[in-house]
Amino acid sequence: MRLFFSYTRLLALVILIAACNGNKKTEPDQAESAATEKQAPKKKTKTILFFGNSLTAAYGLDDPTQGFAGLTQKRIDSLGLDYKVVNAGVSGETSAGGNSRVDWILKQPVDVFVLELGGNDGLRGIPVAETKKNLQSILDKVKAKYPDAKLVLAGMQMPPSMGKTYITDFKNVYPDLAAKNNVTLIPFLLLNVGGEPKLNLPDGIHPTVEGHKIVAETVWKSLKDIL
Repeated sequence: MRLFFSYTRLLALVILIAACNGNKKTEPDQAESAATEKQAPKKKTKTILFFGNSLTAAYGLDDPTQGFAGLTQKRIDSLGLDYKVVNAGVSGETSAGGNSRVDWILKQPVDVFVLELGGNDGLRGIPVAETKKNLQSILDKVKAKYPDAKLVLAGMQMPPSMGKTYITDFKNVYPDLAAKNNVTLIPFLLLNVGGEPKLNLPDGIHPTVEGHKIVAETVWKSLKDIL
């Protein structure tokens, strides 16, 4: 009888030891799994900064998100792309004003920088050389602060009332800068919108909601390949 009890106790002890060893075997695996989860880097949301004037700011619209910058964000969201659009448009902004303001704007991270300025310079008859110099300075500042950022330059054109020479010189500013800096060019931001009364507000300058939809398509054609 004693032998039977001793054998039973011994068997129970063996089972208990085996169970303990089994638990010890799984603990490192659980710890390793937890460590792996902690080490896995979180996906970073990249920033697309639209830096421009009233066109970027969606002047005259009830809701700024109806502008081409806001529409770009909606398209990005629909495609599941991990980008956040920042609208840094200021109505009435000139290239000189943008050059003064950009340092403050660049305090935030930038992965894609879309430069839309110069239109107000042209309408005010500011010398083309001055506009070109300011735009180059803005591009230089972005490249210096964020050398890996993708740059996009939105081209603009002037109405016939500005004179043939000025119109030609102004139009050439954008492809010249794009080639010199090796940046993506939107040849004419207001393509199929500029000069179309039904697609612009009564001032004849700023797009309507429908006009901005067309502008957004123009922007996307140049932007999609670099996202």
